[in-house]
Amino acid sequence: MGNFLRTFLLLVLTAALWGGAACRASETFIVAVVPQFAPTQIYRDWTPLLTHLEQVTGYHFQLRVYDQIPRFEAELAQGIPDLVFMNPYHMVLAKQAHAYRPLVRDSTTLSGILVVRRNGAVKALADLNGQTLSFPAPNALGASLYLRALLAEKEGLKINPVYVGNHQNVYRQVLRGEVAAGGGVRKTFDKEAESVRAQLQILYSTPELAPHPLAAHPRVALAASKKIVEALLAMRLNPSGSMLLAGIQMPRPIEADFQRDYEPLVRLKLDRYAIHSGQ
Repeated sequence: MGNFLRTFLLLVLTAALWGGAACRASETFIVAVVPQFAPTQIYRDWTPLLTHLEQVTGYHFQLRVYDQIPRFEAELAQGIPDLVFMNPYHMVLAKQAHAYRPLVRDSTTLSGILVVRRNGAVKALADLNGQTLSFPAPNALGASLYLRALLAEKEGLKINPVYVGNHQNVYRQVLRGEVAAGGGVRKTFDKEAESVRAQLQILYSTPELAPHPLAAHPRVALAASKKIVEALLAMRLNPSGSMLLAGIQMPRPIEADFQRDYEPLVRLKLDRYAIHSGQ
């Protein structure tokens, strides 16, 4: 009887240990993606990548998609997402508010662009003074915040900004002649159809910055973060993984570092051009 009891307890303990490990491995993380594109495109690009990560890491990922950048910002301000793909200015705010830490980013840089209609009336920046320009959202860094700061501080322009939700809407407003120009970033512009790009031209570009990171809330354990980073970096090494990474604008991921990559943004003092909830 004693031997039976010892064997039974050993089996119970082993099951508990394996069960605990299974629970940890099947942990679910909410993944929020800044809506640079329409929700359907974000689902299309991110779902297969997250499915791959589930297979490699054993974790579950719940994709959270938004139709407007302000709605994304509202949940980020509350610290709701566990993992977030966001612009560099959002990274600064998320670090200050909730201590989010950047995990990976692409090795290429981010450049904001101002586009106008090809062969249209606007030939130079001076032609935009007093005009209406469209932007995805007030705090979209390269596509809006940094652009507007440069246009005001460096170029001395006064503009009337309107915010239209995402980069695709910006490019189409410019194409239809509804605004004089619009802000985007080179990566989203390059993903547009040739029929769209052929009718637009880049009038102005911002200095280059570190691009969007995938960041983690502090409640995501360091061991889990490390596992996710390793899985993403390993995807660079095979063609199918590279295709999935290209879909989320991270074809050549590297480990991110807040002090190196995003701390310099604090010195730009962009807060004067930012619009936060309630403003």
